[in-house]
Amino acid sequence: MNLLVTGGCGFIGTNFIRYLLNKSDFSGRIINVDQLTYAGNPENLTDIEKTFSNRYTFIQADICDKKKMTAIFDDHDIDTVCHFAAESHVDRSIVSPDNFIKTNIMGTFALLEIAKNRKNRLTRFHHISTDEVYGSLGKDGYFVETTPYQPSSPYSASKASSDHLVRAYHTTYNLPVTLSNCSNNYGPYQFPEKLIPLMILNAVEGNPLPVYGDGKNIRDWLYVDDHCNAIWEIIQHGKDGQTYNVGGDCELENIKLVEMICDAIDNRIKSSDGKSRELITFVKDRPGHDQRYAIDATKIKTELDWTPKTSIETGLKQTVKWYLDHMEWVNHVRSGEYQSWIKKQYK
Repeated sequence: MNLLVTGGCGFIGTNFIRYLLNKSDFSGRIINVDQLTYAGNPENLTDIEKTFSNRYTFIQADICDKKKMTAIFDDHDIDTVCHFAAESHVDRSIVSPDNFIKTNIMGTFALLEIAKNRKNRLTRFHHISTDEVYGSLGKDGYFVETTPYQPSSPYSASKASSDHLVRAYHTTYNLPVTLSNCSNNYGPYQFPEKLIPLMILNAVEGNPLPVYGDGKNIRDWLYVDDHCNAIWEIIQHGKDGQTYNVGGDCELENIKLVEMICDAIDNRIKSSDGKSRELITFVKDRPGHDQRYAIDATKIKTELDWTPKTSIETGLKQTVKWYLDHMEWVNHVRSGEYQSWIKKQYK
């Protein structure tokens, strides 16, 4: 397998590459293409590059650059694609949607066009999406693969559009595609603007823990290693043209999650005196904030025998430990553009 991973220096892409190359039964090559925008960090994979120098290649490139991406497909004889590359932060999409339209829609289109011209060589084009494309749930019910799309933010709208393009290329051109729509991921290497690492780092530093609205919005949480396992199962055994919802079976109100993070930190660093919860600060809700996401993952469980293995208690404990053990990484990625942006958002 010559596997092209787009956005492999981002959060989930990094974990997927590490997961795959450390699997004893994976003997293929990985070509990681990342534009290295603010959330892409090649340092995430420095040890991988040294350990697997004959099986891992990093190339800095924009997936919208069709000429360069075509050369990458040809030079590395790409036969499998796992497409992570995307702008993914809802708040940023509200403030500045332009990059979301460019990368998430036009970037996916460029990759599909290249893949279409090589479909006799290509065995799988797997597209990573999100449960946010479905919109908001009420108190009851779950997202299933056939739930109508009703995106609320520029981010989710751009992902919905890219999903439709991927399906259309299967229907129209018989491209061997699969899609997955996952719930909220968390774990190592996640950029600090996201909810869980933001709360961890703010709590450790004694800064306010900003919670939107009344904190009652509900999300389903999925540990990133479980997601990586699901993606690999889909790439290997998923059916062409099919979508698989990937969830963590873990619905939590945001305020409950933040309280669990506070408790995990207080248990980890005794110097906090169990006062992390006192840092919780309710802030003005963001526009179009979906009330509840919840995934029904019956299809992937039944067809591909996949289930999430990591409980939220175990996952949060491991995640808190990772961030506290990697403060040099944290300080590096929080510098520059991110630092000025986050101060503006939470002033």
